[in-house]
Amino acid sequence: MKETFGQYIKMHRINKGLTLTQLAAQLDLDSANLSKIENGKRDFDQKRLSKLAEVFDLSAKEVEEEYVSDLLAKQIYEMDCSTELLKVAEEKAEYRRTLKK
Repeated sequence: MKETFGQYIKMHRINKGLTLTQLAAQLDLDSANLSKIENGKRDFDQKRLSKLAEVFDLSAKEVEEEYVSDLLAKQIYEMDCSTELLKVAEEKAEYRRTLKK
């Protein structure tokens, strides 16, 4: 998805027919904090990913991938990374994967 993780949460919340207050309660969050998360003003707590997946009936892996990809995208944006830099970083990530084998 091209959306931020907050927008991803909001989309699933609306599709599930939940209010901010209802979802916040299920995640043990304050509705104001959930609103800030949905609007990109606060980051989602990684510890709540499995609960979020459960509430939305999604796989934990899918939710985690959306979360991590958004964290990476935010870093890439904030650091104003070039495409070339990203290619080098991916090569380094591949190299690190080979070290684990």
